[in-house]
Amino acid sequence: MRRERPHPGAQLDLFDTVEDMRHQLIATDSPAGSGSLPWLDARHRAHARVGDRIRCGKDTGFGRFPSRQFAINAAWLELALAAIDLLAWTQALLLDGELAKAEPKKLRYRLLHTAARITRGQRRCHLRIAERRPWARQLAAAFARLAASPPRRLAALPRPQAC
Repeated sequence: MRRERPHPGAQLDLFDTVEDMRHQLIATDSPAGSGSLPWLDARHRAHARVGDRIRCGKDTGFGRFPSRQFAINAAWLELALAAIDLLAWTQALLLDGELAKAEPKKLRYRLLHTAARITRGQRRCHLRIAERRPWARQLAAAFARLAASPPRRLAALPRPQAC
């Protein structure tokens, strides 16, 4: 157990208001000599990131199944997991600033619902976005990072086996 000063704006429960300190308790079944309190705290915070990804996944359709049939729900789950992976990789590789840490709902509103056109000319792809859009620069920068990434070599990909 540890005590710490609460950050500004923190909501304290009744127990914490007595001393104006925030209390944190870590209960674990790890062996006694497995680590110190800072190590256990870091492990707990890393697991909280996993829980946060699961919570974000529920916003992309992971938590709502459309049917009572198993096959339809299995396909829905695969598509939702693909969407979660695509959003996570997009945030890690292509976005920066506030959008790199944004929730799926915010990304859907700001980027995925942006009207744009991908055109080809002079053997290149161009992204055409209305400049009036508030997040047009961030989307154009992400598209530029994607275009600048090294292409995969087809020879390096595994070839399918003949049956």
